[in-house]
Amino acid sequence: MRVVIAEDLALLREGLVGLLTEARYEVVAAVGDAPALMDAVREQRPQLAIVDVRMPPSQRDEGLRAAIAIRRAHPDVAILILSQYVEERYATELLSGGSQGVGYLLKDRVADVSEFLAAARRVAAGGTAIDPEVIEQLLSRRQREDLLDELTAREREVLGLMAEGHTNAAIAERLVVTDGAIEKHIRAIFQKLGLPATDAHNRRVLAVLTYLGV
Repeated sequence: MRVVIAEDLALLREGLVGLLTEARYEVVAAVGDAPALMDAVREQRPQLAIVDVRMPPSQRDEGLRAAIAIRRAHPDVAILILSQYVEERYATELLSGGSQGVGYLLKDRVADVSEFLAAARRVAAGGTAIDPEVIEQLLSRRQREDLLDELTAREREVLGLMAEGHTNAAIAERLVVTDGAIEKHIRAIFQKLGLPATDAHNRRVLAVLTYLGV
């Protein structure tokens, strides 16, 4: 799998290169600013871009804005955001383009190597990996009413885990219930959110986007 890394801290950037190389990823570029990231994606056509939010010159949100631009210009490139902070405005904009092949993790997650690599694989494969704290902060600035109010506490819990990118089996294991019970909850979620009986994956994405309010 071809990967581009954009991280301005050289030590962390090289650490990510080593970690991903050891895990048999092909790191085709590792850069330290947003313009270099855009050039690398255009030239290398990676399957996954791992992007820091705050990069030179202003150390604000150049990385996240570049990620949004990449999603628009190269929708086939999966994006995994790494940040010390939750940039609510741009996180919402990133997710509003669709949650397939997108992730937003806080950098603390990189300390758990297996969790980080699992998230990278999931995002690169077209899935999602949204940090629970990101979800919490995005929801805290909205009044979640209407359809979501119809969900039970357990259905909200299941939907929250779906938003984090967990599979049905992983959710069942985490909640200590059967796969069948999770499937029943998810069918109820789809019904209560008024999602049409089309492709199951698309309904899953729509449910997550409804939950995030994007």
